[in-house]
Amino acid sequence: MQTLLEFVNHLMNPDWIMANGGLFLVLFIIFAETGLLFGFFLPGDTLLFITGMMIAGVKDNPYPFDSGPMNLVFWITLIIIAAILGNFTGYWLGRKSGGYLLSRKDSWIFKKKHLTTAREFYEKKGGIAIILARFLPILRTFAPVVGGVVKMDFKKFTLYNITGAILWVSGIVTIGYLLGENVWVQESLEYFIIGLILITTAPVLMKMFLGKKKTNKISIAKKMGKVL
Repeated sequence: MQTLLEFVNHLMNPDWIMANGGLFLVLFIIFAETGLLFGFFLPGDTLLFITGMMIAGVKDNPYPFDSGPMNLVFWITLIIIAAILGNFTGYWLGRKSGGYLLSRKDSWIFKKKHLTTAREFYEKKGGIAIILARFLPILRTFAPVVGGVVKMDFKKFTLYNITGAILWVSGIVTIGYLLGENVWVQESLEYFIIGLILITTAPVLMKMFLGKKKTNKISIAKKMGKVL
């Protein structure tokens, strides 16, 4: 477990990422977090922001182009593809083994409560949950699995999958790129990332909880109406 925590901590260090795989490491992490059940603990939002910083900060050996904007488009394109393939993998996993996943016991890799939470989120939001879940840690790992479990129409899933990947990846990586050379951001990276995560997730969480309260009020009103 200690080794795992150290690895996650390394993913907040741009120099370590560039020295240990660079773009290829980023692609694998994004794919794993969005498609493999054990990837729920990976810091996708943080990694995307730091990736933008890396693209902006690499001067000596920019990869693969000499132009920063071209590298930005190149990296974003590949990361979007990795995120799309990750969700397709999760969807396939849900289609093929949904019943088994819902009945299996918890382990340190798999927690059924995460799948249950994602399913409840899907039931409230419908197919749009595939897009919204991109911005919510843990849910972005399990939402596509739930889409497969409930046998969501594949064409609709594909549309939501691609749309969510484009919004999530291009948005956060671009923010990292634009702010990557800001001295204050570099010195306060951890606090800035926490703030970024709160900003990206707050609207979705507020909508979830406010919607839940509204549903509860309607349900109570109906019960009172029956009594009266």
